[in-house]
Amino acid sequence: MTAPIAAPASPAPQPALPADIIRSARFRAEREPGWRRLEELLKTVERRGARALSYDQALELASLYRQAINSLSVARAISMDSALLAYLDALCARAYLAVYAPQESLRGLFGRLIVYGIPQAVRRSAPALIIGFLAMLLGGLLGWALVAQDNSWFYSLVPPGLSDGRTPDASADYLRSTLFDGGNSGHDELSGFASYLFSNNTQVAMLTFALGIFFCAPSFVLTFYNGLVLGGFVWMFADKGLGYEVAGWLSIHGVTEIAAICFACAGGAQMGLAMLFPGQQTRRAALRDRGRDAVKLFLLAGLMLIVAALVEGFLRQLITSTQWRLVIGWGLGLLWVSWLSLSGREVRQPSASGARA
Repeated sequence: MTAPIAAPASPAPQPALPADIIRSARFRAEREPGWRRLEELLKTVERRGARALSYDQALELASLYRQAINSLSVARAISMDSALLAYLDALCARAYLAVYAPQESLRGLFGRLIVYGIPQAVRRSAPALIIGFLAMLLGGLLGWALVAQDNSWFYSLVPPGLSDGRTPDASADYLRSTLFDGGNSGHDELSGFASYLFSNNTQVAMLTFALGIFFCAPSFVLTFYNGLVLGGFVWMFADKGLGYEVAGWLSIHGVTEIAAICFACAGGAQMGLAMLFPGQQTRRAALRDRGRDAVKLFLLAGLMLIVAALVEGFLRQLITSTQWRLVIGWGLGLLWVSWLSLSGREVRQPSASGARA
């Protein structure tokens, strides 16, 4: 007899998949096409901005965002696996920024800063502006008075490298020649004072802003000293009968450039005032709030210094008429005042009684 053939051994039972993995797989399969489509729209927004979407795509983005939020809520309620929860968290966060965060280009941000941010910050900073312009004015008056009383003060106030022969002992003809670089004097380079104003004032602008946090004192002192130098230098020309000429020479770029230093000082003073007079806030909170306006004042100073440098480098060399120098310089000043005082004002809506009238 033949031996009975043994029955084949049955295969070992496979371990059952955990229930949460099965639920996650089904959950993902049902909703994944919507998530993928949402990712495509989000990539478009992140690369090219919300304006790149059509009207229908924008509606689709909002609808898919709501569906993703619902999926995340359900996934958390039924305890899906952590990988799926992390994916949905990241997807919903990206979609939230695309739907609700302001979508504005760099050009739009710069335009809003120019039209609203800087002018409104200037109008909110009256006490700081008074400190900045008063420091320059007092320094200029004192510098004028000191040098007028004793010429030796000129050598104490004005740095030696600046004068280059322009001293109280110089002749009127020589001093006149330094005011007209493009005229018959034959000077091809910028005069020492103009170079000093731009390089020094740029450094002073940064220092007065940065050090203003120390209770305004450094900002005031630096601006005051700049005024001392300016006052002593102007007196030297005025004493030789060249007051009108030096006024035109300074005005074409100095109205903008000197005002820039005052605005930088005001920016530093704004932070110093926050430290001195925080009001009902803590000093940290006051510094944070007023610091926004202070930064805008410093940005204004930087913009004005750039404009002054362009005017100084080109127009002041090409235009040798004192009258036109005065017109251009103070005309620029009028434009600055008009922009800062008028731009960014909210239009008041007429009242109901006024509308009926």
